[in-house]
Amino acid sequence: MPAIAEPPKQVKELSRKEIVFGLARVPGSRRLIFGGSDFQVYDVDFAAEKPEPKALGGHESYVTGVAVVSGGKRAVSGGYDGKLIWWDLESGSKIRTVDAHSKWIRRVVATPDGSTIVSVADDMVARVWDAETGALKVELKGHQAITPHHYTSMLHACAISPDGKLVATGDKVGHLIVWDLATGQSVATMEAPGLYTWDPVQRRHSIGGTRALAFSPDGHLLAAGGIGLIGNIDHLEGPPRVEVFDWRKSAKTHEFIGEGSKGMVERLIFLPDGDRMLSIGGANDGFVWVLDLKTKTVQSQQKAPGHLYDATLGDSPDTLFVVGYNRILAYEIKA
Repeated sequence: MPAIAEPPKQVKELSRKEIVFGLARVPGSRRLIFGGSDFQVYDVDFAAEKPEPKALGGHESYVTGVAVVSGGKRAVSGGYDGKLIWWDLESGSKIRTVDAHSKWIRRVVATPDGSTIVSVADDMVARVWDAETGALKVELKGHQAITPHHYTSMLHACAISPDGKLVATGDKVGHLIVWDLATGQSVATMEAPGLYTWDPVQRRHSIGGTRALAFSPDGHLLAAGGIGLIGNIDHLEGPPRVEVFDWRKSAKTHEFIGEGSKGMVERLIFLPDGDRMLSIGGANDGFVWVLDLKTKTVQSQQKAPGHLYDATLGDSPDTLFVVGYNRILAYEIKA
């Protein structure tokens, strides 16, 4: 695979009043479902010359995760209100609401076939749901509610393997678990303590944790992203950090640290070749980086005008959609 000759190029932008935290794309289109700090879930066709988002309805707090299921006919959103809401994308109506978690939902993901969704929340439980009926299929419990320094932990991240058989979860202290989706059994654990900062002096406070997870296209590698050692916990003054594992061996294979940069990795996406990975996040400014697993280097870097929180590829890997602080962006990725 030839090296990328230039950083990802921004080709389109849609300004928003809210911070957009969650994003999903309807397969076979540039239609995006998103939600954020105004509690609403929106549907927008980004292929339009002037995209005009349509509100489907809302949660009682921030919308932090969105997944498209049922062949693109429905979406499921999760929020800080602990609820999962099913939406009919053909009629724009609400189908059902489920009280899914007792604390903030951090992420919602779907299996590639759209039949199953997984939600993770700060109650430290991952729950597996039937995407069609909303029925709870299994609970995944293996993350501790309290950190080693006696503070409340958080469960920010999850990712489903390309074959839809596994799900990975990651918590605040960098404890990673790979689960069998069918049985609910843990099949591997790993530790990424470099993603966790404990400040025993200034604030007696911990920050960081696993904010992003992604399986490689062949399912052999698991990448975890967040932020490295933080000097000033009030301003995310730490370097973006990504660790990659051969999860079957629980062995770390790669480590990427954003030297000279600051911010949190919020989303990781392997490109189809399996040799490159996109790292998306930010602090005051955002970033879109391309990581080269063969050379173990940051291949290219692109700044964004504000912290970025979520992203998804288009039907082809040369298009990337990204959401964040007051905007939705489309990038062109050139090989």
